[in-house]
Amino acid sequence: MSDELLLMVIPAAVAFLIGLAKGGFGGMLGALAVPIMTLVMPARQAIGLVLPILMFADVFAVAFHWRKWDIKLVLLLIPGAILGVTVGTIFLTNAPGDLLRKILGVIVLIFSIYKLLESRILGSINYKVKNWHGIAFGTVTGFSSSLAHTGGPPVSIYLLLQDIKPRMFIATSALFFMILNWIKVPYYFYADMFNFEKLADFAWMLLIVPAGVLMGRWFSVRVSKKVFERIIVIFLGIAGLMLIFT
Repeated sequence: MSDELLLMVIPAAVAFLIGLAKGGFGGMLGALAVPIMTLVMPARQAIGLVLPILMFADVFAVAFHWRKWDIKLVLLLIPGAILGVTVGTIFLTNAPGDLLRKILGVIVLIFSIYKLLESRILGSINYKVKNWHGIAFGTVTGFSSSLAHTGGPPVSIYLLLQDIKPRMFIATSALFFMILNWIKVPYYFYADMFNFEKLADFAWMLLIVPAGVLMGRWFSVRVSKKVFERIIVIFLGIAGLMLIFT
């Protein structure tokens, strides 16, 4: 496949996957966005390019679950998220491109391993609710999200431990990530993560997101999410190894 064709196919696939994730099929798909984009562009460019696509898709996720969230849990996560994004941005501004690519690979592998062991991890925790836990989980989320837009696992653990209903879980997560992605914008400006020529060249990706959202809504009630996530874990593991060793 020619380089020109790859520069069309891969971003289109990324936009569609983000739409699928925000349409109700879960954050696993969104975690593939940056690793896939690094196949056709440097890691820093990929991170900066994916953020506006995520922000656009967030609108759909929040609209689908409007006012079903627990605003207290969101507010508990925000201070830590700001701290995590700050630390992550400092790292982004100082890390060489090759090192950043390998760190992304490590984060993606950790994400994959967590998903494989999620039920065991959650089952082994004897949890008592403390407000400061939101700050701790928010910090880890902000850091990993600023580096690779893979903040899903820590927030999922935190919200699952709150024993809230599934709809509230999804809505709270959607609202939090919409706010978190907006928090990242000034930090990314500071870190010079936005290549505005690239953003203009790939603005067409936004047109594909709604199709992914609609397909995600359709899939979410017809396809086994558990089986599908196992498949995605395999792809994530492969992507992580590629980032580390290529």
